[in-house]
Amino acid sequence: MSSIPLATDESRTSNLLPMIIIGVLFFIFGFVTWLNGPLTIFVKLAFNLDDVSAFLVPFAFYVSYFVLALPSAAVLKRTGMKKGMALGLFVMAIGSVLFGQFIDMRNYHGALVGLFVIGAGLSLLQTASNPYISILGPIDSAAQRVAFMGICNKLAGFLAPFVFGALVLHGIDALAQQVKAAPSPAAATELLNHFASRVYWPYMIMAALLVLLAIWVVRSSLPEIKPTGANSEGQIGHKGGSIFSFPHLWLGVLCLFLYVGVEVMAGDAIGIYGLALGLPLDATKHFTAFTMFAMLAGYVVGLALIPRFISQQRYLAVSAVMGVLFAIGAYVTHGYASIAFVAALGFANAMMWPAIFPLAIKGLGSHTEFGSALLIMGIVGGALIPQVFVHLKEHIDFQLAFLVVIVPCYLYILYYGMRGHAVGEHVG
Repeated sequence: MSSIPLATDESRTSNLLPMIIIGVLFFIFGFVTWLNGPLTIFVKLAFNLDDVSAFLVPFAFYVSYFVLALPSAAVLKRTGMKKGMALGLFVMAIGSVLFGQFIDMRNYHGALVGLFVIGAGLSLLQTASNPYISILGPIDSAAQRVAFMGICNKLAGFLAPFVFGALVLHGIDALAQQVKAAPSPAAATELLNHFASRVYWPYMIMAALLVLLAIWVVRSSLPEIKPTGANSEGQIGHKGGSIFSFPHLWLGVLCLFLYVGVEVMAGDAIGIYGLALGLPLDATKHFTAFTMFAMLAGYVVGLALIPRFISQQRYLAVSAVMGVLFAIGAYVTHGYASIAFVAALGFANAMMWPAIFPLAIKGLGSHTEFGSALLIMGIVGGALIPQVFVHLKEHIDFQLAFLVVIVPCYLYILYYGMRGHAVGEHVG
């Protein structure tokens, strides 16, 4: 299918259906992504793990982006974005089947492989969908479109802990007590085997839904967009240059790496953070939803303000300042007040991806797919930064560890919003 012109009023009118389809995709991978928070609590009990081992859940999931983002870009060059999105959904379905099967077999390392495969499918899906929505209209208003996608994503993220909690984690405090009071190791193992089996059918059903969605995408009227030429404005001095002639992209990759790290810290790590505060399991299993609710509120505010009242880069800087303040608030408080500040980081984080991604790919032209893949590789921050936290908290107070890990990240994001996004822009 031929590419569509992006600058005309007629094309903007015709963008509604593609935005709805991409919005559904963002909802799906938001739901899958934000299961990692309650999944970390699930595996901690089901496999009797320490925090370091339990945090291999987000590690396995997010490291796949680093490994497979560049191959995803190569695949998209051959398949196009539309077929590439459908392929990503099929790969996610395979990963869901693997995860459910290995959990049911009580094989934790196999389950991590399943999560890696799910992340691989999401890597392909995101490498296609993020630049697609960014260049589906004027790049300067891309944050609005990405924010709309973010609302779909975080609405799913808000729902995911409650759905997973109802299907899998119900009665988890009572179960933990029963396991401790079991008369023998065999009895405790039997209880945990039954608990682990709860996850099997939800993941089988999710796999079937992903396959159906992939078929729908292939058969839909979603237009193909060729990034070459659709995203070449604004960087005239770099026309014909290599990918290394766009410093704002490379600075953006680091920015996105740090952003995803703090997003995962606020969303996936909040449950373990709550457990360290001595809060009950039945409460902590829903904490990720609080962060997602704060992100939803942040998206609504961002949509109202950008670009009518404030530019996407300026709002990115303001968001980073809020992140620093909320992190300090989490450190100086305790109990549910500290949890509230951690969840409030979701509000600060909400408009960061919608701003960073279009700022980083602006003007890449024929390099857009490759630049997008580099940015998707930056999602590995979600694997590595929480690992820094979970290892550091073994040696110092966990609230101090949380603070010293995320504040430097927000300070760099502040730099990118103020100066980094424009580095090299006027080099001729």
